[in-house]
Amino acid sequence: MSSSAVEAEAPDLLCRLDNVQGMVDALSAVRWKRHQDAVVELSEHGVVLIVEDTGCLQAKVYLQRELFVCYEYNAEGRPRFGVSLGLFVDCLNTFSAPGRSSTIEIQYPGLDMQLLVKSVDSLDACIYAEIRTRILDTISWDYNFEPAGSRPLSFTVKSAALKEAIDDLEWPGSSIQIILQPVPPCVTFKGEGHGDLQIDFMHYVNTDLFIAFHCDRQVSYRYKYKFLRATTSNLPSSVIKDNRGSKLTIGRGGMLKVQHLVSVARAATTHPHIDSAGHQQPSRIVYIEFFVKPEVDEDTVNNS
Repeated sequence: MSSSAVEAEAPDLLCRLDNVQGMVDALSAVRWKRHQDAVVELSEHGVVLIVEDTGCLQAKVYLQRELFVCYEYNAEGRPRFGVSLGLFVDCLNTFSAPGRSSTIEIQYPGLDMQLLVKSVDSLDACIYAEIRTRILDTISWDYNFEPAGSRPLSFTVKSAALKEAIDDLEWPGSSIQIILQPVPPCVTFKGEGHGDLQIDFMHYVNTDLFIAFHCDRQVSYRYKYKFLRATTSNLPSSVIKDNRGSKLTIGRGGMLKVQHLVSVARAATTHPHIDSAGHQQPSRIVYIEFFVKPEVDEDTVNNS
């Protein structure tokens, strides 16, 4: 067989990952419903997985190429395909063994446009899976997130505290009001239903909990509770255990961006991606972003 024929048969993507559980954790963070379709976009820079809900909520998981042991990209442009998120996560779970880092190989496409996954840890046995993909009939909408002004409106809090606050604000079918005020520096989450509940994050009181705060004017927007809860409902235990922070930014028109960081470093004390000070390198972090559209009401109109 000629070299040109071999090149013609090369898949768009062939990559290896040495921490399956880290990838499962990252993808599970955007799995807020049992049945969800996801869009997967491939590029020379890595893989992006996108999930949407009714045009009001979008989540993106960024798997940079540095996360992979090897990353061979042969496609032209940026191939995109659809896949069942639940099926993909459940499939990856079969390759993950408790207390052990497993290495898998992922290939796209197969002979019938499948997503192929197989284990490469052992010479004696191999787990192999084929996941059916679909051709996209719609294009994911672009949020075009823009700053609300010349200065950012953002704050960073411990992920565990953010999740606890949103869980406590549960009112079925209700909205959650988020208020930022510069003096005193404070973020307020307020839920209303049969009663009302208000949770305040005071920057000057809990500097360990409230990591950063940037606000030069008071703003207030409301968001559907079910969409706001989706941003934290499936945060992996590793994020809570590592005591990481989550960043929330309010953009133009009240668009809310929520950012989380999930580690995919192997569970080893002498991993080459850990520096001498014990800090994880950025290449071993998965970036997750949620975009939540606000409800349109008088508060929104007044702040736009």
